[in-house]
Amino acid sequence: MRKPIMAANWKMNKTLPEAAAFAQGMADVRSLSDKVETVVCPPFTCLAAVADALTAKGIAVGAQNLYPADKGAFTGEVSPEMIRSIGCVYVILGHSERRHILGESNGFINEKIKKALEHGLIPILCVGETLEERQSGKTKEVCETQLEGSLKEIPKEAAARTVVAYEPVWAIGTGVNASVQDAQETILTVRNWFVQTYGQETAAQVRIQYGGSVKPENAAEYMSQPDIDGALVGGASLEPDSFLSIVKGAL
Repeated sequence: MRKPIMAANWKMNKTLPEAAAFAQGMADVRSLSDKVETVVCPPFTCLAAVADALTAKGIAVGAQNLYPADKGAFTGEVSPEMIRSIGCVYVILGHSERRHILGESNGFINEKIKKALEHGLIPILCVGETLEERQSGKTKEVCETQLEGSLKEIPKEAAARTVVAYEPVWAIGTGVNASVQDAQETILTVRNWFVQTYGQETAAQVRIQYGGSVKPENAAEYMSQPDIDGALVGGASLEPDSFLSIVKGAL
């Protein structure tokens, strides 16, 4: 039985005082931990403070990115060892905003995933199609290509631990969410890729989230689907009450 995982991606939002206020306002979720895993992914500037405050409440913390090197002359970058030392358990990799705005390739994302796993971090790998790709009937092809490139040479045991977030690019931050049926259909396609690549046992272990305009009003409906194991939440995760309502949608 896969435990649902509900993750907040704050993106480039919240100053340190704002993050501290969120942490103070977030309820203790340890009583829910047997049924759902809760994760918050703040910007780098807030990671240490948020990790200190939220871990005690039963909430895991993740980073939004890393650079695939242990150390060195990479000005402005952050290593997996650095974020692990803060207390991060997860790291978001391959988000569409990094793919499309910053030009990250599947190969570069693959390097990041390997380095994250080497340091004991759990990747949340994002895949998803643009509106043009969807209208051209390329959703399956795009997602499978991203999975194949991003998880190249990743062994079965590590693949089983990796979380995948299906985030249609056209639904991120737009207020337009994929229908529950469309999300389930594409996530089943993702799971079937794991069946073909790693086998049924591994595919049955991989947790696959939906992301893209998830809100308290629709979270439970997505979570009712057999292959949707959680949500990667953007704007609706910026307020404690809103995010907690979404977390409870997994119960």
